[in-house]
Amino acid sequence: MSVSYQPELLYVDGRFRNDCELVVGDDGRIIFVGPVGARKDAEGVGVSDVRRLPGLALMPGMIDIHSHSFQRALRGKAESRRRSGPDFWSWRNIMYRCALALTPDEIYDVARMAFLEMTLAGITTVGEFHYLHRTPKGEAYADPNLLAKQVIRAAESVGIRIVLLRCAYVRAGFELPPDAGQIRFIEPDAEKFLVDSEALRSEIAKMEATVSFGLAPHSVRAVPREYLKTISAWAQKHAMPLHMHVAEQPAEIEACVAEYGVTPFEFLDGLGLITPDFTAIHAIHLQAGEIDRMGRGKITVGACPTTERNLGDGILAADDLIDAGVSIAFGTDSHTQTDALENARELESNLRLRHLQRAVLDGRQGEALPALLFDFATRAGARSLHVEAGALEVGKFADFFTVDLADSSIAGSLSDELLTNIVFSMSPRAVCNVVVDGKIVVEERRHVLEGEIIEAFRRVQTRLGTEL
Repeated sequence: MSVSYQPELLYVDGRFRNDCELVVGDDGRIIFVGPVGARKDAEGVGVSDVRRLPGLALMPGMIDIHSHSFQRALRGKAESRRRSGPDFWSWRNIMYRCALALTPDEIYDVARMAFLEMTLAGITTVGEFHYLHRTPKGEAYADPNLLAKQVIRAAESVGIRIVLLRCAYVRAGFELPPDAGQIRFIEPDAEKFLVDSEALRSEIAKMEATVSFGLAPHSVRAVPREYLKTISAWAQKHAMPLHMHVAEQPAEIEACVAEYGVTPFEFLDGLGLITPDFTAIHAIHLQAGEIDRMGRGKITVGACPTTERNLGDGILAADDLIDAGVSIAFGTDSHTQTDALENARELESNLRLRHLQRAVLDGRQGEALPALLFDFATRAGARSLHVEAGALEVGKFADFFTVDLADSSIAGSLSDELLTNIVFSMSPRAVCNVVVDGKIVVEERRHVLEGEIIEAFRRVQTRLGTEL
């Protein structure tokens, strides 16, 4: 059954248009975008249901390329210097305690909460950087992909599109002793890691179109060279997305130089990983020549400004990266805040504070600032995760959201300034409807499972308590 969505405004080709419609086929893909009166001339486009959406603007769903969904359970538990310490490295200890505490059923419940919050904010695809593999004693489950499947099941329950990025984690770091807090992450044998990854990839291939697969070596510090070469070659053979934390903290650069004699991006380039299929998460602390190297490889940087702000990681040199030809996409990461547009705002705002100027990214790549930032939240994320989404175009998945034009955060916006106000000022409460793969996930600001999901999450939080 083909459905015509006819909003007051439709965001197409970088601007809002009225008197337009979006037609979704029964396969969950877009089959027509354009003026309502033009559809009769489009071959093979019939409509069995018309849904008029007065007072609403319809936009492509946003894409979150970097999530650790289990960390949603940490919110409110790590904002004390006494409990979580003064920096990123001490914060990891409370994160490890959280990872060790969760049962498989609770991992499902927490992931559902994370994904629910995403959909309510207009996020329709998540890249889940998944590194919880083993029992709290470090033993393998009978199904080594049990916890990954719990996260996938959570995404299917909520209705969000998911790319499960199976993460390799081998060691605590160069010349560091094992860390008991990482015991659920560690998979020491590269060949066994690939066997388990292939098993999961094969199962995902039989699932709905809303589930796909990628690979994620955790970081240079956690995955040594030979292991990284083995698994990245497998990823490249299958042309899948390859994501990796890179240069989030200065200590990572120091360790890489100590072990390999080169900086992280020089090391990765030497392994042939700096390609369009590679996404470097964070990439904050960059060394001389690395930005040019990243630009030549046309990689994506996964910026997570709300988490990077929370952890004190630093500020991304987004202006220099964009000028070099690097693509930027956004991630939620630790789920301190779930709002793709807040990440967009902060990417620009951080540069204003650094340079003591305004509109620093305006005009880069030939785009006006709000359109550029919204592209980062949509098209760039689709590129990073290899999903056919991120734009309202024929043939792409029908993943989109609607915005209430009367919401107080954007009310009164003239059509030429609406995108600016959405990007810089809109509250997530303005998101009214969310559709993924042609199916309604959020309707009039409510998810059908919202009460159930929140109650299950509340039980998990009550059991964990305030002191991890």
